[in-house]
Amino acid sequence: MTCNSERPAPRYLATTFGGALLCLLVAACGGGGGTTATAPVAAIPTPPPVTATLTNVQDVIVDGGPVGDVNLVYTSVTVCAPGDSSTCQTIDHILVDTGSTGLRLFASVLPASLNLPQQLATNGGALVECTQFADGYSWGSIRSADVRLGGETISAVPIQVIGDPAFPTIPADCSSSGPAENTVAAFGSNGVLGVGNFINDCGDACALSARAGAYYSCGAGGCSPTRVALAQQVPHPVSLLAKNNNGVLLRLPAVPQDGAVSVAGSLIFGIGTQTNNGLGSARVYAVSAVDATLSVSANGTTYRTSFVDSGSNGTFLPLPGVPVCRSGFYCPATAQSVAMVLQGVNGNNASVGLVVTNADALFRDHPTFTALPTLAGPAFNATTIDLGLPFFFGRTVYTAIEGRATPGGTGPYLAF
Repeated sequence: MTCNSERPAPRYLATTFGGALLCLLVAACGGGGGTTATAPVAAIPTPPPVTATLTNVQDVIVDGGPVGDVNLVYTSVTVCAPGDSSTCQTIDHILVDTGSTGLRLFASVLPASLNLPQQLATNGGALVECTQFADGYSWGSIRSADVRLGGETISAVPIQVIGDPAFPTIPADCSSSGPAENTVAAFGSNGVLGVGNFINDCGDACALSARAGAYYSCGAGGCSPTRVALAQQVPHPVSLLAKNNNGVLLRLPAVPQDGAVSVAGSLIFGIGTQTNNGLGSARVYAVSAVDATLSVSANGTTYRTSFVDSGSNGTFLPLPGVPVCRSGFYCPATAQSVAMVLQGVNGNNASVGLVVTNADALFRDHPTFTALPTLAGPAFNATTIDLGLPFFFGRTVYTAIEGRATPGGTGPYLAF
């Protein structure tokens, strides 16, 4: 597809190895800059986020972020030097991503005063990671930090520092996996808070063998793939909380078809552990314990390795005959309605309606809008539909962590 740097472009942010996720490598473009409005347009009224009277809530917002992107949902995260609560930094516009695992921050937004300790591989080399997303890769060191989520601090958490200048040389078996996303400008956020279904970002696959394109031991002689014990891998930070550690809820309001300037919502930790995170009437859709996928049917075809991912900025699915804009999104002449059926591996299914409108017209007519529920683009392989952030508008979506008990059963699953 052709990228236009003056408008947002498709982003598919599911990781290609989280809990042994299958590779989903595609050629796609990073987020581009937005355009300037000729007149201000008011945002739709949105309900305020859940008041953080409990310590398991963080505010989220869909706005243009650091580079003027669309359909990306952000929160803020505070990181501290391990054991030193006086040396901390709160970083805003961290992407909330249900398609990956772990906290990843860009080196450029971390002050040198934090001096986060470098983690070491078993052979004594510096531990560095190549994180392969579906639309590119990010390279950076694994360091230790105290992380504050809601009102709770998690001690000495392994996190990835993307674009760490201490490790400028990227192995070919990492860089060959797709476009580099090692800067805020390329990525569209100051970092990623991966709150998907898996406890570790690579799991047994990396604990049992050295995998090219995953973890590396780096020293004077270069970087080579290395095995990494589960305890040293970048973890799902919510899984380390004392109580609310079995999953998350992402709650966003409904958005009109034309979109909105921005919307506010909530990220709530735990499922059925507090008065504010019960399942209520939500139905559980189990996902694969291998790659967090399920089936989605559309237009008479079933796509068996589909997934729900708040880190993707559109709905990505095959729509034969519908033209594609220069930006890489669909540009139908008139709005297209698509009926889909989502089916979990437990057999539960749900009907999901989708309206797809002309992306070029959206960007032209509403240049300040960042929440666009009708934005969609082509699927990146023949077996997958990616239900990105538009799926989350008007819903509370639960993402349950593997092996953790919840009132809806043991994860991994999603519910809504």
